[in-house]
Amino acid sequence: MTETAVLRQRTHQERPAPPRKGGLLAGLLRTARPKQWVKNVLVVAAPAAAGELFSRHALSRLALVFVLFTACAAAVYLVNDARDADADRAHPVKRHRPVAAGQVPVPVAYAVGGCLGILAPVAAAWLCGPAVAALLTAYLAVQLAYCISLKHVLVVDLAVVTTGFLMRAMIGGLALGIPLSRWFLITTGFGALFMVSAKRYSEAVQMAGKAGATRALLTEYTTGYLRFVWQLAAGVAVLGYCLWAMEEGGVPHTSVLPWRQLSMVAFILAILRYAVFADRGTAGEPEDVILRDRALALIGVAWVAMYGLAVANW
Repeated sequence: MTETAVLRQRTHQERPAPPRKGGLLAGLLRTARPKQWVKNVLVVAAPAAAGELFSRHALSRLALVFVLFTACAAAVYLVNDARDADADRAHPVKRHRPVAAGQVPVPVAYAVGGCLGILAPVAAAWLCGPAVAALLTAYLAVQLAYCISLKHVLVVDLAVVTTGFLMRAMIGGLALGIPLSRWFLITTGFGALFMVSAKRYSEAVQMAGKAGATRALLTEYTTGYLRFVWQLAAGVAVLGYCLWAMEEGGVPHTSVLPWRQLSMVAFILAILRYAVFADRGTAGEPEDVILRDRALALIGVAWVAMYGLAVANW
């Protein structure tokens, strides 16, 4: 490639992407990352595990909590993209984000993000109680600290992202006043760390030998270390789930089979199946792995069926 061609390509990459059609509202919606909202389904985790999911009160309260958590996550995305707009414009992929491309002005992104960040905890305090409002406020504080500085700190960045998933799993229980099992928290926390570290490992594998990194901190990690983290997290998650499944004793009195204990098989198979993609370095988008892999989906359905039978005591 000639020097002129190289300069032309570099100029093209550094030039801001043209604004996409659709207007300001469409840009704000894209910045809120609708694809990531599937993560907030974790708000049903604690009520589902406790068998208190299928009542009108529980469903309406959890729907409200889902919306409030989604608003908080959108606030973080808006502030993050506004803060990183200049850096994103020099990135070949992130330059197409609405804020970096100019579709959403930086002050507007800050303003909308700030409003959502204030209104969501206030609404939670009014509609769901102080515990939910406090957890949402803590989530916002931790995630904003991550956007500002913690994402540049080794290991702490993994812990902060994992904590975000754990808070999602906790908030449903807090909203309904359900006691949270210690084994549930351990399983959820280390399960989240497994997926987060597998994602980082996949990103590190895919960027090996290439100039530039999607996350600057990836250059500080080694693939061997990230592999160690996701393998350790997978092991602890499996152990925590097994102890959780055995927590209430042996075979239930009225069930045909010990469904709660049998669900350990499906859970372990799911971890092993996901680890295949992690080991290949193709788990960079966890939602795509979960939604597109048929075997993993079938294992998930089997787990839901067995755990549902255990909760129903059939």
